[in-house]
Amino acid sequence: MSNLTLLIPAKFESECLPTFLKELEKFDYKKIIILDKNDEKTIQATEKFPEVEILYQDKKGYGNALIYGIENTQTEYFSIINADGSMNPDELGKMLKVITIENNDFVFGSRYIKDSGSEDDDFITKVGNFIFSLIGKIFFNLKISDILYTFVVGKTRLAKELNLKSPDFKFCVELPIKVHRMKYRYISYPCYERKRIAGKKKVSPFLDGFRILIGMISLFFKR
Repeated sequence: MSNLTLLIPAKFESECLPTFLKELEKFDYKKIIILDKNDEKTIQATEKFPEVEILYQDKKGYGNALIYGIENTQTEYFSIINADGSMNPDELGKMLKVITIENNDFVFGSRYIKDSGSEDDDFITKVGNFIFSLIGKIFFNLKISDILYTFVVGKTRLAKELNLKSPDFKFCVELPIKVHRMKYRYISYPCYERKRIAGKKKVSPFLDGFRILIGMISLFFKR
């Protein structure tokens, strides 16, 4: 078994999850799916994959799911990868090498640097991501180009030391900001976002965008 655990938040992903888990069978990574205990359809969708571990989050929200997943990861490295199939698992091996060979602590996937791209991005999300990434550079001196793309590989021990608190999509900005403040070594890596398998985006561009902005303001004043 690899020393990498895939953390897969999968609330209301019953249409996508079986196809994505089937794709993951060729990879020797530990897989943890984080679910809402009331999401019966997605729970049923995991029944044909007994090799995966299921965690039922005790608090609601995307961020809480990932925080709970990190807390329960035992391998040296972890990766956040979404259940909708938009993040390509073929890129994980290369991202892990960027950590182990190039002596980094975290690798943040990016759709906006050379040799990257997206089949799923639209005008609103692209503009929003540009704005939030720019805020990250100006106010936090972040050296990443895609702050809202949570395709991440990192060292589990260090992630557990970040004291992550954001219960929702604010997690996307809290993670890199705290990684930077702890002076961990990190880098952006070019990734190609695929078209999601099924379903709609879980993010509300304006509502969640406002929450993320408030989260960044809060983090700016919490030194």
